[in-house]
Amino acid sequence: MATLKEKIRQWGTELGFQAVGVAEVDLAAAGGRLAEWLALGWHGEMDYMARHAHLRAQPAALVPGTARAISCRMDYLPDAPAPVEEELAERGRAYVARYARGRDYHKVMRNRLQKLCDRIAAETGPFRYRVFADSAPVMEVELAARAALGWRGKHTLLLDRQGSWFFLGEIYCDLPLDCDSEQANRCGTCERCIEICPTQAIVGPYRLDARRCISYLTIEHGSAIPEDLRPLIGNRVYGCDDCQLVCPWNGFAQPSAEQDFQARAGLDRASLVELFSWTAAEFDERLRGSPIRRIGYERWLRNLAVGLGNAPTSPNVIASLRERMNHPSELVREHVHWALSRHGMAA
Repeated sequence: MATLKEKIRQWGTELGFQAVGVAEVDLAAAGGRLAEWLALGWHGEMDYMARHAHLRAQPAALVPGTARAISCRMDYLPDAPAPVEEELAERGRAYVARYARGRDYHKVMRNRLQKLCDRIAAETGPFRYRVFADSAPVMEVELAARAALGWRGKHTLLLDRQGSWFFLGEIYCDLPLDCDSEQANRCGTCERCIEICPTQAIVGPYRLDARRCISYLTIEHGSAIPEDLRPLIGNRVYGCDDCQLVCPWNGFAQPSAEQDFQARAGLDRASLVELFSWTAAEFDERLRGSPIRRIGYERWLRNLAVGLGNAPTSPNVIASLRERMNHPSELVREHVHWALSRHGMAA
């Protein structure tokens, strides 16, 4: 098993993973913490978190026979980011979280994980397994921390000495591999991620109220964005990187060489007005293969309307919003009218 484990690490590296580890799958304690979080209602509209909570805490209930979780990390940072203030200085620009600027990571990760399983099977013969890439009720951060890929930062993301700009994927399997020892938590007294959060969604170390998180509001939240939070969202139209941009450990992060994660469709430089002008057909075509596409055109316009409401007043911004005043979607219309009111215009 020890020899096999080292081979798995080597094969993982050859497939483009930056780290591979093995975790045991007794998640009872983590399941208790999840239950407390759900009881507070901090999951918002993510009903699936509660619906499948028992499966998250019991890997063998999701995949019978699971004895270990092989956790894999793949870096995605496409460029060298500037400090938060510089990143968001152009308020007429649409800010898209870095993980979503390239190809859909779900497909990339699942493909590599499957190839890793194929390599293992060629060595061991058939074994029971299932691969995951943010695609099922799996405690990714908990398992990755147990597999020594890093530690949970105070913003609740996994973090290590090379930062947090990476995706996680897991393989549940029946192989009795030796488990790795967890890393020490190296956040120390730093609380920059808590202090920088625009909406104060990080209510304390390791405590996230998703209902206030901009990533949740612009991606998972399906209804109207609360009015008191809209001004705080700024020009972030899909996700938010603030807590990562300010983290000292991310100063050691290196840009990824993965071509799939490089920016597409001009999402690293597009203006709010430009993206708001896309038709539904253009949205589908230009974001084909992008993780953004899953939120749908309606939510995309909702998010952009909020961004335009927070943008500097200009004839282009006003004209862009007025063109959507009578959009068929009540959700879009309501956010457009709010945006116009922010510029002193009657709806």
